[in-house]
Amino acid sequence: MLEDYEICSMIENGTVLTNVPGRSVEEIFNFACKNSNLPLGLDAETLEKELVAREKILSTAVGKGFSIPHPGRPLVKSAEDKRVIVCFLRNPIDMGAPDGRYVSVMFILLSDSTKSHIKALAGLAKLFRNPQFINFMSAKPSKNDLIEKIRQINSTEVYELCS
Repeated sequence: MLEDYEICSMIENGTVLTNVPGRSVEEIFNFACKNSNLPLGLDAETLEKELVAREKILSTAVGKGFSIPHPGRPLVKSAEDKRVIVCFLRNPIDMGAPDGRYVSVMFILLSDSTKSHIKALAGLAKLFRNPQFINFMSAKPSKNDLIEKIRQINSTEVYELCS
């Protein structure tokens, strides 16, 4: 599946942060932006400002303990600069998720176009519906383990669709 390849590539380009401190979205975004591998031309302050502004418009919490924060406009210039910053929060926070659950994992999405943004959202939405993935995320996996699990889930789903 193209979305899964794209998600894996974006996570590979990004950062996986564990035990992210903060009791508010602003504090979490501040830490994540300052401690992530950002593409050239994008500074932590700009990204933080854009994430906070977008979050004020509408919560990016999607349920099951996940949120997908993203700027309101593409901030990266090329496909090679797309990335996902995964944040495992030290303290889950209330972001107004549809299911009422507190967010414990953020997937900060940085894309170069609306099309790649939508593809990445579709890939993440598919993963968030997978019970195996949801359980796996509670272990706060490393970047490599996370990418491997996504590939494993993808290959299993493709097999099930074809059998």
